[in-house]
This record gives sequence, C-alpha cells and structure tokens, in this order.
Amino acid sequence: MAPLPSIFVFFLVLFTSSNLFAPSHTLLPQSEPSDEAFTSVLISQNGLDFLKDVLVTKAISSMIPLILPRIEKSVKIPFVGNIEMVLSNVTIYEIGAPTSYIRPGDTGVTIIASETTCNLSMNWYYSYSTWLFPVEVTDKGRASVQVHGMEVGLTIAFENNGGILKLSLLECGCHVHDISINLDGGASWLYQGMIDAFEDQISSAVENAITKKLQEGMVKLNSIIQDLPKEIPVDDNASVNLTFVDDPLLTNSSIGFGINGLFITRENVPPVRYSTWGFQLPVFCQDPAKMLGISLDEAVFKSAAGLYFDTEYMQWIVDKVPDQSLLNTAGWRFIIPQLYKKYPNHDMDMNITLSAPPDIRISENNIGATVYADLVIDVLEEEDVIPVACISLVIRGSGSVKIVQNNLAGSVKLNDFSMSLKWSNIGTLRLYLIQPVIWTAIQTVLLPYANSHLAKGFPLPIIHGFTLQNAEIILTASRITVCSDVSYADEENLRYPYP
Repeated sequence: MAPLPSIFVFFLVLFTSSNLFAPSHTLLPQSEPSDEAFTSVLISQNGLDFLKDVLVTKAISSMIPLILPRIEKSVKIPFVGNIEMVLSNVTIYEIGAPTSYIRPGDTGVTIIASETTCNLSMNWYYSYSTWLFPVEVTDKGRASVQVHGMEVGLTIAFENNGGILKLSLLECGCHVHDISINLDGGASWLYQGMIDAFEDQISSAVENAITKKLQEGMVKLNSIIQDLPKEIPVDDNASVNLTFVDDPLLTNSSIGFGINGLFITRENVPPVRYSTWGFQLPVFCQDPAKMLGISLDEAVFKSAAGLYFDTEYMQWIVDKVPDQSLLNTAGWRFIIPQLYKKYPNHDMDMNITLSAPPDIRISENNIGATVYADLVIDVLEEEDVIPVACISLVIRGSGSVKIVQNNLAGSVKLNDFSMSLKWSNIGTLRLYLIQPVIWTAIQTVLLPYANSHLAKGFPLPIIHGFTLQNAEIILTASRITVCSDVSYADEENLRYPYP
C-alpha cells in the first residue's frame, strides 16, 4: 500500500462505479427497490494488484509536496543558558513505495506499504545566549532528511447503506523505523549532534501527517460516494439501475459486488420485478488469472426488452425495401389479386409492432430470442393510410455477443418464423404466397435495424480510463459472464467519477 489517501479514493471509486456514468444524469429516487441483484462484479487478486499499482503511482504524485508543522525545541544548559532550536518549512518532497500489497479479508480490505521511503527538506535555525557572553549566537542553514523502512497500513470495511456503498475506517497507522538527518550551511558540523535530537520529533511529525491525510481521505471518499449516480444512461429512453444489493462479499483473494443491473426508464418508472437468483459470487472464469469478472443475469436482458416494449419504442414503418416494387399493389397482383383489384397501383407500407416483449433465453451454448409482432399492411391513398390486413408473426432468432471497448455488444440472425392471419378487409389471404415477402422484409429491414443498435451495446461497469483487454465471454444457464484483464490509459483520461 502507498501511504496516500488518494489511493483509497480512486480504489473505492472504481469499485463503486460500474464506468459508467456522468453525475449530471438523473438519479433514481430513494424509494426505488434495490434488494435484488442481477449483475455481479468480481475483482480478483490480480485485478486488485493491478489497480493498487496504478493508484499507488497516481496517489504519490498527488500527495507530494506534503508540508509538516514547524518543530521547535528549547533546552536549558547550565553555564550556557537557553538553547533554541527550530526546524521550519519541513517538506516531504519524494516518496517511494517499492513493496506494497492489498488483501481482502473477513472484516475489510487491508492495504499495506512496507519498506517505504521518503525524503524531506527543511530549514534549521539555532540560537543561544549566556551571561558570560551577552551577545546572542545564531546560525542557520538547510537540512535533508531520509526516512527508511516506513510502514503504512489501513483497513477499510464495506457496507451497503440503502443501495449506496458505505465505508468505515477500521484501522489506520504509520510507523517510521529509521531516519537520518544531514545539515548543510553555517557551522553545521558543530550542530549535527544537537539536530540529531530531533529524530523522534521528525518521525512523529511524518507519522502524524500521513495518518491525518489518510483519515481526511476517508472523509472525502465518503462524501464522494454519496454523490455517485445510481443509474447509467443507455440512450434517451433507458438507463441501468446501479444500486448496490447486500454487502460486498470478501474472500481472501477477491471482492464481489452485487448490483441491481436492470434497465429502467429515464423517467424513473419502477422496473418490472423479477424473481432474484440471490447475490452470491456467480462469476466463474475459466482463467483464474483474469483481473475482472462481470456476470449478467438473463433478467437484465429481459428488463431491457420489457422496457422498450412498454415505452412503445418497438414499432417500425417499412416504406423502403431493396425491391421497392413490393411496396406497390402492382407487385402483389399475383400474390393478393383482390388487393390489386381494389387498390390498383397504390403505394403501400408495412407497419410492424411488437405484440409482446421479446422472450430472451440464455443457455450454455446459445442465446435465443422469440419475437411476437403484428404486421399491418397499409395502402396509401393520397393522404390517407388504409389498413387492409394484419398478420401475426412469431420470429425466432439466435444471437451472439462480443466486447466493443467497454460495451457488451451483439448481433442477431433469423432462424425461422411463423405467421397467421389476424384480420383482413380484403378477404382470405394465401399466407404461403406472402411468406417470401415477409422474409425479405425481416432480413433486409428489421434485422439490419436491430443489429445497428445491438452493435453499439451497453456499457459494463468499468470506470473511465480503464479498458477491458483480452476479454472472454462465457455463456451458462441464464447468464452471460465477461472475464477480462484491464489496461489503464494516461492520467488525463481518468476523470472523476465517470465519463
């Protein structure tokens, strides 16, 4: 561990973010239910070590210079009188943490930095007077201090407080093992022994200053966490609920977090409730060396399908197809003769509306989707739109997913579909003749439209500045798991708290 409060700010911000998100976006109301977890995030020991290394480097650069309080000492010596010694402008200007580690445990996360070194600079001043010599004797100069073998440690507890992660500082301390002081200027050779008497005070000042910074960092961090957004925007219609569920789960080599994870409307309408699978640590990666695992339950995708269905977002007017003649009654004169006879050479469109939310199923080897839709055939007559028939469709497809930067994206392909006549104003329709036209509309219009949106994906819980690398996707019964390493961009790209 590095002896710096910034480490823990960024450390916890990463865990409490799922990247996602700009603080200016609308937050969920406090009454929003958040007692069910459908997304799990697991950070392995390798992930914790990587994060620690990044944050130690960043925290050290943000910590220094650290100004210590002025140190004064007065000594009365017989026959000499009072000797006043002052150390001022005591500044830690360099810190090194060659050895550090982070360990989760039953009570919290412990971070230790051992063999830490720091270099200080300061001004020294020396004065005394005696009855033998009524003239005051003074001298001054600069000094350098090297601290060796310093150990800094703290333990942080995690707690879910109404969907917000709450932190408690269980232990915090700093201990200096060795210190050396070198004076420059004036008759420094004469006063070196006197100044060495400041070792205990300098050690204590360093320990107190670093411990105080750690405590201040925890106060600041708790304030930051209160302002973290509880949802991530996906588009103008939907967000993802990011409220925490239950307390984090800690093992001796990982930290797990449960997040509600369901899609909700941007107007904060409560999401559809699903039966929870219970927050455990259902993040299993085939490669245990992966730094991060993110598991999404099938309910996450069902909530997205249900939300877009409820907001009437899944409706399309098909008025352009590759063979535009199919959108004129003349192109249907042999398929539906009565349509052409009643409306000769009229333009047409097809109004497709989902009649139920898409049914999404995730299995070990497949992602399947069944879509229920009504297709209304419209005839365009001047400025009037005349519905002439409605066909019910059951479309079955299969999908695949991939990682695009920090997004889970995908695509879908058509397996088959069935249809039945729901109603008709132009008599009985021979559906087997219409089927090729519908197939063409699905393949050339609906699927490209759906895939253009699926290709963008939705963001996974990764803080801005960190990027998934060498990600693997594992499909299990009712769950998609992403196992990945992460890389870190330069400091300018790490903006708090979300992009």
